[in-house]
Amino acid sequence: MDKRCTCPAARSYDWCLSPFSADSSFGRGKWLRATVYGALIIHPKLGSPFSFPVPMREIPILLGEWWDRNPMDVLRLADFTGAAPNVSDAYTINGQPGDLYRCSKQETVRFPVDPGETIRLRVINSGMNQELFFAVANHRLTVVAVDADCTMPFVTSFIMIAPGQTTDVLLTADQTPGLYYMAAHAYNSANAPFDNTTTTAILEYKSAPCNANNGKSSTPIFPQLPGFNDTNSAIAFTSSLRSPSKVNVPLQIDENLFFTVGLGLINCTNPNSPRCQGPNGTRFAASINNVSFVLPTRNSLMQAYYQGQPGVFTTDFPPVPPVKFDYTGNVSRGLWQPVKATKLYKLKFGAKVQIVFQDTSIVTVEDHPMHLHGHHFAVVGSGFGNFNPQTDPAKFNLINPPYRNTIGNPPGGWVAIRFVADNPGIWLLHCHLDSHLNWGLAMAFLVENGVGKLQSVQPPPLDLPQC
Repeated sequence: MDKRCTCPAARSYDWCLSPFSADSSFGRGKWLRATVYGALIIHPKLGSPFSFPVPMREIPILLGEWWDRNPMDVLRLADFTGAAPNVSDAYTINGQPGDLYRCSKQETVRFPVDPGETIRLRVINSGMNQELFFAVANHRLTVVAVDADCTMPFVTSFIMIAPGQTTDVLLTADQTPGLYYMAAHAYNSANAPFDNTTTTAILEYKSAPCNANNGKSSTPIFPQLPGFNDTNSAIAFTSSLRSPSKVNVPLQIDENLFFTVGLGLINCTNPNSPRCQGPNGTRFAASINNVSFVLPTRNSLMQAYYQGQPGVFTTDFPPVPPVKFDYTGNVSRGLWQPVKATKLYKLKFGAKVQIVFQDTSIVTVEDHPMHLHGHHFAVVGSGFGNFNPQTDPAKFNLINPPYRNTIGNPPGGWVAIRFVADNPGIWLLHCHLDSHLNWGLAMAFLVENGVGKLQSVQPPPLDLPQC
């Protein structure tokens, strides 16, 4: 019996229409999450068990990215030139950059607390393209949930959180009354430019003393955050996650998939063109198993499948890379250019699926936070280098792995997940770094209907408005 507790964490809005329509936020990568966003908090049924004492108070902490220009213009320029988009100008906590940026100090977010109280911080990375380290000065954080599932509680001084991920932590106000910064800055695992700034908010004890000279509170204490390139700390945090009790991990696998994930470059016939401003006169691309995903433009995937319309997609997405190579070594330039296509992979209802995501060193190694719509999955193993199917599965955690809906591979490494395909429909799998999604680091699963109404996609209502 699966004893996972019902433990929802706050989630940033998922724009779940993406696999169906080219006009959704993922159609050509609209970057709508850089504009208006908020937390959707789904509470469990009354009486549902928890693996931790539930505090009386909770605070959503939404981490975001800010451009000092229209983010749609940033995206349009990148789409035109084929180069990487300009990095953000600031990070934010609940919409405000904080004390360390020009002109924003007056609006820095403050969170008043009573000495001794415990609060639940629902931390959400709502940013577009950057994984982040987050900490609160002098305070320990007890991680109790990730991606809407409980974890075995563990204490840490920081968290690493990728776009699309949520992490719930308990914080006890057990320090000397005063002001303490919450802060977040980049974890950057790629050899690429990034926003090297720090956003702050203030945890403010209500009984904090004022400065006798001017009646104002003293300067907040700053937390110790890992360095921007501290992969060891990032992996140590992720590897500490466990489910609070034994869970039902699929043991007999029906679909054993091996997906290479990473960047690529599209060669241009005219490298000097304004539309070929990527490295050495190319255009950036990204792919899974060398297929760079293209969203349909004339119809949605769901409509095309359930109405039997041909020519919109194919179901021949490769279960393994078309060419086997040293994925994290010196990759031949002949393997850097992916194929653009709209390919789906078909799963029978109830299929037990294992996916190994293997990073590649094409362009650069990088932690790619992979997000699967419509399903939670067990993260059963990870490691650096190339996955070894003969020896690495022996090290899998099949007892109490964490359940997530977004997980990153170690840069230059791999991560393995397992899930049951028990949600019929078409579900996008993609990197949650939106610039990578825009370049095609995605694919979609077509989960077939099972038996009966409860295992089948329901038809649209007869009065559904037409686009």
